[in-house]
Amino acid sequence: MLTAQRIPISHDESARQWDWPLQHNDGIVKIKENAENWEVDLDMSFFEPKEIEVKVIGDCLNFHCQHERRSDVHGGSVTREVNRSYKLPDDLDRNTIKSHLLQNGVLRVSAKKRH
Repeated sequence: MLTAQRIPISHDESARQWDWPLQHNDGIVKIKENAENWEVDLDMSFFEPKEIEVKVIGDCLNFHCQHERRSDVHGGSVTREVNRSYKLPDDLDRNTIKSHLLQNGVLRVSAKKRH
């Protein structure tokens, strides 16, 4: 049976509120690792910190992001939802997984490797 472990997201409270430029299309997923550490950066600039959920389920790192904005008197709204799942490397210490939302909207998830 798989259990879900929620990974809290830390962030700088002074970070700006992000808007969604509709023509913005330079999303990133960058992975860095060495013998000691593993790190992945994901572009989450279209979401506010409270709209991002990170969980470890089994051997996968899962991201669920959802934003809804109602903005005009005619009932118009904008909704955006993203679900991503990545297989974690086998040599990670799952207890050291942390996430932090940087001011530029990049979500950085990091962990130590087991030795």
